[in-house]
Amino acid sequence: MTLLQAIILGIVQGLTEFLPISSSGHLILVPWLFDWHVLLEDPELNKTFDVALHLGTFFSLLVYFWRDIGRLLAAWWRTLTRRRIDSPEGKLAWLIIVSTIPAGIVGVALEDVIVNTLGKPWMIAVLMIVFAGVMYAVDRLARHEREMAQMGWGDALLIGVAQALALAPGVSRSGVTMVTGLALRLTRESAARYSFLMSIPAVGGAALYKGLDVAAEGLPAGTAVPFAVGIVSAALSGFAAIWGLLAYLRRHDFTPFVVYRLAVGVGALALIVLGVRSALGV
Repeated sequence: MTLLQAIILGIVQGLTEFLPISSSGHLILVPWLFDWHVLLEDPELNKTFDVALHLGTFFSLLVYFWRDIGRLLAAWWRTLTRRRIDSPEGKLAWLIIVSTIPAGIVGVALEDVIVNTLGKPWMIAVLMIVFAGVMYAVDRLARHEREMAQMGWGDALLIGVAQALALAPGVSRSGVTMVTGLALRLTRESAARYSFLMSIPAVGGAALYKGLDVAAEGLPAGTAVPFAVGIVSAALSGFAAIWGLLAYLRRHDFTPFVVYRLAVGVGALALIVLGVRSALGV
């Protein structure tokens, strides 16, 4: 792996982890598009580098939301010591936990299926297009009238189940949780903010779960510097994506992301139909 590849994939991971355009899908499509054989043909290297990139985006979440994290952890601890939920922050902390459970169960139970079956370029392209239509319809039809503080337990569970569906590359974890929030009548900014907050245990847990194997086996020879560069690139671009999207959604809708998803999906299918790239990615 070259430094340029590490930088590009780090930036791609940081932006697409939080923008509703699918990070897992892009991390497959970008090497596929540029024909980077070292990544396409070495699943172990891909898996290890994926852990590193998730660590970078986890850092960006910690830096951006450090005040929120401190308040939520303190409020959550108070609910344990007092045995009751007596503050909005305490309730929000438990809502995030409820939202995290479904994806955690599905991710562990179906990890091999997700890696070996769902990550084909043709399937990613189709999901990019299909979910673009879903995003456009929900954003247009939803009533954006509820704030995050008005969420209930059922809302948290539904968003958590939706997050589990996003484990298929091409759907987008952030996208599906935001769209579900919109369907539950949350404002665009509230839906995005809740999606980011619930991604803290999701992204951190995924990095920890996958990182245990990496820690046991060690890094592939000669990859320490590219991995470090990838982590930094993912962290910086991830922070920019969080800040930019929250600012954008205060006044605008999801149309640019719908158009982008359609362009990527149609473009990828065109490359496959024309025989420029394989539908299976190798």
